[in-house]
Amino acid sequence: MASLTAIVHGRVQGVGYRDFVRRQARRLGLAGRVQNRPDGTVYVEASGPLAALESLVAALEEGPVGSHVARVERTFGEGTAHRDRFEID
Repeated sequence: MASLTAIVHGRVQGVGYRDFVRRQARRLGLAGRVQNRPDGTVYVEASGPLAALESLVAALEEGPVGSHVARVERTFGEGTAHRDRFEID
């Protein structure tokens, strides 16, 4: 099991970005969470197979229609999320 922590910068709040991330993560079979941060970024924690996490990063970089992703800070590690499924916080 691998883990991912990501902070997404750009126009990513108020455009359906968190719902987009949840749908992508669930489609990939990942557990974790996504939340808006007060500074305008979106925070993502996910765990699952490394290949699925890499696919999620590609989706984070793309984002939904109406968003504009400037950059994604990401850190991969080992371990699991403290959740059974992927949720919006």
